[in-house]
Amino acid sequence: MSDQLTKLAEQAKKMEDEAKKASDQAKSELEAHVKQASETASRKAEELVQKSQELKTQATDRWAQVRSDWAKHVAKVRETIAAQKAKADASDAKFDADLAEADAYAAIDFASAALEEAEYAVLDAILARKEADELAVSR
Repeated sequence: MSDQLTKLAEQAKKMEDEAKKASDQAKSELEAHVKQASETASRKAEELVQKSQELKTQATDRWAQVRSDWAKHVAKVRETIAAQKAKADASDAKFDADLAEADAYAAIDFASAALEEAEYAVLDAILARKEADELAVSR
């Protein structure tokens, strides 16, 4: 679990650095970066769906619905964004930008809550292992 948390922290730092660089990128470069990020996010959402289908333990069943809901949410947001881009004109551009920023903030809030839940789950798992080890020694 510790290695996964380290990777998560590294991923968050990389994302922060990329977001800071994005405002200085040329539009064409940024469009390519957005496309790549979209593909990566879609791939990750699909991996979550596959994991939820593969894992059958009670603990993971609790997360199966969250994973499924998240994948559906990602698909719906991407559909909405694609539809808005198709009909965008100059008067809608500010609204679209505001909406995209609101989606980004919502995704960050969700990720933050997921991190808090992950911290709880990791600590609870460590505690459960310690308790199991103590019981094994006392018998």
